[in-house]
Amino acid sequence: MSEKNGIILLSGGVDSTTLLWEYATEIALAVSFDYGSKHNVREIACAQLQCKSLGVEHLVIPLDFMARYFKSSLLKGGGEIEKGSYDEKNMSSTVVPFRNGIMLSIVAGLAESRGLSKLYIANHGGDHFIYPDCRPEFIEAITACIRSGTCNGVEVVAPYTMLSKSDIVRRGEKLHVDYSNTYSCYEGGEKHCGECGTCRERREAFQEAGVDDPTHYI
Repeated sequence: MSEKNGIILLSGGVDSTTLLWEYATEIALAVSFDYGSKHNVREIACAQLQCKSLGVEHLVIPLDFMARYFKSSLLKGGGEIEKGSYDEKNMSSTVVPFRNGIMLSIVAGLAESRGLSKLYIANHGGDHFIYPDCRPEFIEAITACIRSGTCNGVEVVAPYTMLSKSDIVRRGEKLHVDYSNTYSCYEGGEKHCGECGTCRERREAFQEAGVDDPTHYI
């Protein structure tokens, strides 16, 4: 078994949950952030269940200032989320400014404090055209910053950067990931709405991967 020397950013969605399962033997701590998104509560509940099933310590860190000071339709009180396809036109309003940069910086401090050397993040290729802090150039830049800014040279590990969401689902199927306990809908309802961009992206990923979708849509 590999030494557990990593921390993962775990939202509770398909991508980060797959990454958790794939690198579970190397992950000492999973961190979820409560930053005031409309779907935070349901995502975090899924993250807790996944960590419990794998025996991974789970920490929830509040970032309530983001909902108070940042502008995004993804945040509570931030306006309506557009329905329709997962594309730049419909999803641009859901950008939470520098979200991954803020979260990776905090987790880098945690890693240094605990003597851990790796940070795992599940950004993927399907997000590049919408979210600047998911793109390869961002990952490359912040990897260099975190490595040089930590005493133990913490490394960012982002193995899904150039993969599609369907690629990730295929990986998860081989790992027997429990996708019934993951959450994606930006509306944050009890069931996935099936109409927002993230619901459509989720549904299409399972279809393209040829994997049964356990999601309950309205």
